[in-house]
Amino acid sequence: MDSGILRRAAELLVAAVIGAGLTLGGVAVFAGLDGHTTTVREIVSDGPASAPAAFRTGRPLSINQIYRSAAPGVVQVTSTSVVRLDNSNPFGQVPGFPQQETQHALGSGFVIDKAGHIVTNYHVIAGARSVEVSFSNHDSMKARVVGKDPGTDLALLKVDARSRALTPLTLGDSDTVRVGDSVVAIGNPFGLDRSVTAGIVSALQREIQAPNSYAIDHVVQTDAAINHGNSGGPLLNASGRVIGVNAQIETGSAGGTGGNVGIGFAIPINTVRTVVAQLLKNGSVQHASLGITGVAITPEIAKTFHFPVSYGVLLASVKAGSGAAKAGLHGATTQAVVAGDTWPIGGDLIVKADGQTMGSLERLRDVIAAKKPGDTLQLEIYRGTKKMTLDVQLGRQ
Repeated sequence: MDSGILRRAAELLVAAVIGAGLTLGGVAVFAGLDGHTTTVREIVSDGPASAPAAFRTGRPLSINQIYRSAAPGVVQVTSTSVVRLDNSNPFGQVPGFPQQETQHALGSGFVIDKAGHIVTNYHVIAGARSVEVSFSNHDSMKARVVGKDPGTDLALLKVDARSRALTPLTLGDSDTVRVGDSVVAIGNPFGLDRSVTAGIVSALQREIQAPNSYAIDHVVQTDAAINHGNSGGPLLNASGRVIGVNAQIETGSAGGTGGNVGIGFAIPINTVRTVVAQLLKNGSVQHASLGITGVAITPEIAKTFHFPVSYGVLLASVKAGSGAAKAGLHGATTQAVVAGDTWPIGGDLIVKADGQTMGSLERLRDVIAAKKPGDTLQLEIYRGTKKMTLDVQLGRQ
C-alpha cells in the first residue's frame, strides 16, 4: 500500500481519538454554614477536554523557567508581635519573670505591581507590631500593612522600593483552572528561601475556614508540597501566571502540627483580585451577611421529606437580630437522620435569590458576596408547601 495513504489513515485515526476525548469532571464539597453537613456533587467542564496535566491554550513552561521568572517577585514575610504570657501564680508574680515576650511569624508573599504592593495571608501578619519583607537572605525592608481581610485570609502590604527592584507576578484567571492542570508553588517553607515545588490541581471548589471562622469558597486543592512558611506565596500555572495564594494544608495529624501530606489549599486569584481592589480603596473589606445556617438538599432528600421542589437551601438556624430574622425567615424546628446524615427539618427552603436558582449553598454565598451590607436581597422560599417572596436587608459579617 502507498506510504502516503498509510500516513493519511494514521492522521485520521489520531483525529478521531482526539475528537472522542472525555470531558473531565471534578468534585466539589459544600459544607453547611454550621460546618456539619456536606454535599458532594460532580462538576463537569464546559470546555473541551485537555490532555492530563496540561493547559488548553498556550505553550507550557518548564518548572525552571517558571521559577527563574517568578522567584524574584516572591518574598519572605516576617511579622513581629508582642504577646502577654500567662504567668498566673497563686502566690503572686515571680520577681524578674517576664510578663510578655516577642514572637516572630514567618510566611511568604509576592509582588503584584511596581508601586510595591505585596499580597500575603492575613494569618501571617495578624496582630503584628511590625512587618518586614525580605527579597533575599541579605535584603530586607520594613513593610506597611495597607489592609487586611480575615474573612478571606488575605492581607496587602506595601514597601518603599525602587520600581526597577520589583518584579510583579502576572495574575491568571482561576475560573479557567481544571483538575489535572500542572501547578508550581514558590515560597519559604520553614524559612528556607524561595523553594519551589510542583504538582497538579487535585480538586476544585473546596471550602476552607478563614481565621474569623467564616467559609472561603472556590478554593483550589493541590498536591504540590506546601508547608509552614509557604502561606501567602503564589501557586502558578504552567504559563507562569498566579492562580492562587497558598494558605492552608491538611496535615493528617489531630493537632494540625505535622507537615505536608499532599493536600494543600490556595485561595483563588479571582477572589484575591476583588479583595485587593477593596483593600487599595478602603483599607478593609465589607462582607454582607444573611444571618443563616443551612444545607443544600438533594433530590433524594426532597423526595424523602416531600418537599415541593428537588433543590434549594434548607435553613437550619436564623441568627437573632440578623437581616434574615428581621425579614421573618424560619429555621429548623427538629432534625432527622437519613443514611447517617443529619438534616434540619421544619425550616424555610430558599429556592431563589435575586431570581437565581439556589442549587447549592455555595451559589447562595456567591449571590450574597456580590452585595454590600445594607443591600436588599430578594428571596423566593417555600414554607411547607406555601411559596413566598421576602425582601431581606443584608447585615455586616
